[in-house]
Amino acid sequence: MSKNIYQKKAYQIRKELLDKFYLLKEGHPGSVFSIIDVLIVLYFGKFIRVKKNNKIFTPLDDLIVSKGHATVGQYPILKDLKIINKKEWDNWGFKKSILKMFGNISIPGIKTATGSLGHGIGYGTGIAYYAKKNKIKKDVYVVISEGELYEGSTWEALLLLSSLKLDNVTIILDVNNNIILGNPKDCLSLGSLSQKFKSFGVYTEECNAHDFKKLELKFKKFKNIKKPKCLIVNSIKGKGFKIMEGKAQWHYWNPITKKQFYNIHLDLKKNYANK
Repeated sequence: MSKNIYQKKAYQIRKELLDKFYLLKEGHPGSVFSIIDVLIVLYFGKFIRVKKNNKIFTPLDDLIVSKGHATVGQYPILKDLKIINKKEWDNWGFKKSILKMFGNISIPGIKTATGSLGHGIGYGTGIAYYAKKNKIKKDVYVVISEGELYEGSTWEALLLLSSLKLDNVTIILDVNNNIILGNPKDCLSLGSLSQKFKSFGVYTEECNAHDFKKLELKFKKFKNIKKPKCLIVNSIKGKGFKIMEGKAQWHYWNPITKKQFYNIHLDLKKNYANK
């Protein structure tokens, strides 16, 4: 897919999510906007395949957003792909809707409820192992955060993933250098993430989380790697909004005035829509 199409989607989806956050007065925009470009490439680059059956669209591959506070980033994408009914998106914040700020299995395209950090890799490993045992063609992508590397369950799951040698699992580690407490280096240094993942027998590379072309090339390459994989994506928390970028306080939604909201929209349009 062309960079221009990805760019248009990056603008559209950021705008739609910003409007929902402002309407609902809640959410986790910093974490969503750091990973949204990766999600755009996965879905619109067709790395996550979608099938149509009697006007019902269903993913053939699974994406687990282990940092559950960013699951909302999937909603406008799933809406565009007709996996989520557009009415559910339009109703959210106005009328009854299946959509919530955290995902759950009642939402089409959302594989599991997440948010208790550190469970995504284990869950993804189970799905991938079942698929392999039953000869089901399925790729499983798991988005995790730096904060999850403080959870023992993450490393336990990596031990199992390594032992099973599942080549249908790709971990995407979102490194935005900004967990809820600030920069991890100022909390408890995680050391060399690449070396740690490689030590588990996981094929590991790094990439700019906001470079569409490079992301696309990495995911294409990963399709041919016959072992578990991890793409460390170096991102900017709150990417696309100067008021949020790199600021720990925008882990949560912050109250803003109508004027600020209007100016944020102008800034977003300048950075994306006019390019």
